[in-house]
Amino acid sequence: MSDVNRVYRLVTRPQGMVKDSDFALKEEPKPELQGDGQILVRNLYLSVDPTQRGWLERDTYMPMIGLGEVMRAFGAGRVVASRDPGFAPGDLVSGMVGWQDHVVLPAKGPAAPSKLPPGVPVENALSLFGITGLTAYFGLLDIGRPQEGDTVLVSGAAGATGMAVGQIAKIKGCRVIGIAGGKEKTSWLTGELGFDAAIDYKAEDVSARIKELAPRGVNVFFENVGGAILEAGLDHLAQRARVVLCGAISGYNDSFSMQGPRNYMNLVLTRSRMEGFIIIDYFDRVGEAMKDLGTWLQAGKIKDRIDIAEGLDQAPAALRRLFEGKNIGKQLVKIADA
Repeated sequence: MSDVNRVYRLVTRPQGMVKDSDFALKEEPKPELQGDGQILVRNLYLSVDPTQRGWLERDTYMPMIGLGEVMRAFGAGRVVASRDPGFAPGDLVSGMVGWQDHVVLPAKGPAAPSKLPPGVPVENALSLFGITGLTAYFGLLDIGRPQEGDTVLVSGAAGATGMAVGQIAKIKGCRVIGIAGGKEKTSWLTGELGFDAAIDYKAEDVSARIKELAPRGVNVFFENVGGAILEAGLDHLAQRARVVLCGAISGYNDSFSMQGPRNYMNLVLTRSRMEGFIIIDYFDRVGEAMKDLGTWLQAGKIKDRIDIAEGLDQAPAALRRLFEGKNIGKQLVKIADA
């Protein structure tokens, strides 16, 4: 194993779309364990998520990344050295590892990594069984509270969270409409994933299509995009609908300067509820989600799709892909073989 640690550090705060030059890829000495209660992890995969764009620019539910600091990212890797009895070399773990080859993590406390579920491939552990799958599970079931026969509308439906939301809604007996960009994505949603309908926001009038596909209104709107897509969904709510605010990816590259929504009064007219959430609030309930997701995957009721970029040097481009609409499913960066 090399004694060099390749690491991406933030050097410039992005203006608009993330650029390679916003980061510096450096070769530094591999970190070493400094005391008991620590583990050294060789990172294998990095998770690429829209929330990372926010961390580059402002304090959110986590502090803003400082200039000169390692680019923050969730990921998975293999323990190569341990000074804690709870972890042994060879263990596969996931946690906040950053854009780098190696990381030293505490074995206990809020920053400690978790061991991956036995028998689950690393890629799936960062997707369906990772942050995005958990976000879909709790956001839909706890906040959206779908009932059998409900019409569920999902924006960003071909992304990692959206694809899981739609499939879970189908499992719960709902009619599901996905919004995504491009024929390839919409065909995948209605074909392989079994969505009842899909709207191509790049080629269709989204509001008109929602009205056509949901003439009685939308009961649950799982919202990942913001802007015009959010307004289109709010225009077509059923009585006492539930709007789940998960993200607003359309505004992340514009300094979070989202406007509106201009039609929020429709929440009043339809007696509907709009609520945001952060997945970290549900970490004490991960076990129940893992049990259900595992059962559904084994039964063939839910599918996972991974979009992998090869090489640590592809990390900035992989983050851009999310905002360029190029990824389908969960975006990962592979930096070493398992």
